[in-house]
Amino acid sequence: MSLMTILSLLVSSMLIYATPLILTSIGGTFSERSGVVNVGLEGIMVMGAFSGIVFNLGFSETLGNATPWVATFVGGLVGILFSLIHAVATVNFRADHIVSGTVLNLMAPALAVFLVKVFYGKGQTDNIAEAFGKFDFPGLAQIPVIGDIFFKGTSLVAYVAILISFISWYILYKTKFGLRLRSVGEHPQAADTLGINVYRMKYYGVMISGFLGGMGGAVYAQSISVNFAGTTILGPGFIALAAMIFGKWNPVGAMLSSLFFGVSQSLAVIGNQLPFLSKIPTVYLQIAPYVLTIIVLAAFFGQAVGPKAGGKNYIKSK
Repeated sequence: MSLMTILSLLVSSMLIYATPLILTSIGGTFSERSGVVNVGLEGIMVMGAFSGIVFNLGFSETLGNATPWVATFVGGLVGILFSLIHAVATVNFRADHIVSGTVLNLMAPALAVFLVKVFYGKGQTDNIAEAFGKFDFPGLAQIPVIGDIFFKGTSLVAYVAILISFISWYILYKTKFGLRLRSVGEHPQAADTLGINVYRMKYYGVMISGFLGGMGGAVYAQSISVNFAGTTILGPGFIALAAMIFGKWNPVGAMLSSLFFGVSQSLAVIGNQLPFLSKIPTVYLQIAPYVLTIIVLAAFFGQAVGPKAGGKNYIKSK
């Protein structure tokens, strides 16, 4: 296998596995920048994956090639609805953020599997006919070397996710909305005295995390698993949480961290095709992403400083 072939295979696989992490970790960034810790990203991804697959199966004959894109948007909308549970619990009822997020993670798989059995009479859905496939960028794919590696037979939705990361960075750091969101996460009392509706901004942050997390789950289901079962989403939500922390609560940093974790996940799938990894037992490659997540959190969590009011319930009267 030539070096060009190895690089093309590695990059295309990395982008496929990194895309759900990019979207979900950026969503987590918005939530935590508003001061709401959202460990329920895994549960939000589950509901996004479930709704995306159900929509895809129901409308593929009508929408054709556009089905995965519309289904991803539907997954985001369902993610918003599911994330509102977390928003109400933490903002209105002042519940512990970790406990509330854990409830989402426990609730989502059971609810989704129950609904699958109700809709389809079995424990998993059928495989979808319309999935995110390979894409060649017109013109760019013909560039020598670079075109073969980055723009030929690649994932279009991955580049959309990368674009979203830069747009999110601009929103957070260059707009009035982003300034208000970050001020609520840093010092809600000061933001309140300036006339900013703290509760509303926290809701916005959680809802954006729900939308992007739901999209991430829908993308995962429609590009990697191509169906939905109780084991479709097992771990990527927590890896996205680690990518957010590793990226220091910055959308671009979260995107780069997600690409890093995407490489480790892709190696578990394509490792036996690569000469330098073919002799390593598959089980070691499969556990590598989770071991890497633990190492990254252990090494960088103490150094990473999140929003000062993150995880603290705000009481307006104080």
